[in-house]
Amino acid sequence: MSPPLDGMRRLHLDDAATPRGRRRRVAAFVVMGGDGGHSMTGVMGVAADALSPITVREASAADQPAVEAFLDQHATAFVARLGELVDARLPPALIATDGERLVGVLTWIAHADSFEVLTLHVLEPWRGTGTALLDGARRLAASLECRRMWLITTNDNTDALRFYQRRGFRLARLHPGAVDRSRRLLKPSIPEIGDHGIPLRDELELELALDSGG
Repeated sequence: MSPPLDGMRRLHLDDAATPRGRRRRVAAFVVMGGDGGHSMTGVMGVAADALSPITVREASAADQPAVEAFLDQHATAFVARLGELVDARLPPALIATDGERLVGVLTWIAHADSFEVLTLHVLEPWRGTGTALLDGARRLAASLECRRMWLITTNDNTDALRFYQRRGFRLARLHPGAVDRSRRLLKPSIPEIGDHGIPLRDELELELALDSGG
């Protein structure tokens, strides 16, 4: 397995708990892609309360079978978004591990001066794993001199909308009917009804501006 990302400080996240002491749902629903495909050198480790530390690092070739199995487990090996069906097994990935156990995967694509978070899923909620992966991606994007991070989610995914907006992302674009078109032309398995009984129809683009200084 490859070493953790160099140059990124080890830190502890306290976002797993609310001010009232209740745990907050951080990443179980961090699902992206128009069809519902989202639950550098650097080092990032995250510890939440008394749980064992979570380490985030770049995936190596040796990690690829586990990454592909993780994407299959979350039904996001192929992601339909922006009128394109993307094989999420091909782009680079950041992985979160708890010891030798894979507990989260974020796949990403660099586009000129922007950084797309294609998919992000975690195995367990309330541990800060999704936040750690997203922070690792932000640092990676800055190291690549990208000016913004962005992602696609869907109109039904209110949990993802809450997660990303709490972490600085803003709604940038609405793609009305994009999921309907993907269902018809690219991926018929996309359900018509999404989370919370909401009809699954549209794609929403969220973005985060990055400091020019990284």
